[in-house]
Amino acid sequence: MVKFREKFAPGNPLAAGVVITKEAAIHESYAAYINDIPIGIQEAIRSVIYYALGTKPPTQISFSWAPGYDYEVTMWQAPDTSKTRGGVTVLVKSRYPDDPHPLAKKAARRRSSV
Repeated sequence: MVKFREKFAPGNPLAAGVVITKEAAIHESYAAYINDIPIGIQEAIRSVIYYALGTKPPTQISFSWAPGYDYEVTMWQAPDTSKTRGGVTVLVKSRYPDDPHPLAKKAARRRSSV
């Protein structure tokens, strides 16, 4: 993944077809889910990937997901020790992908009436 570090540079979208390639059957669903995450949270995730791929050796990242009402991200980092590698854990919480947020319709109506 280190060779793809610049795909995660500032200004690049998080769903750039690196983790799930465009040829994968789930790419469209994956990209739609990632693109629904608020931009501030996408930027936090993108920046930790960019950072981790730039360390020597690259810092391991574990991604996890849990159901939630709104989007959330929690990150923590454990340092390397003399016996174990450390790493970053990124926990994303959100509604299930097929469960639209109840305010999404209101926001869409507000945008279309402007």
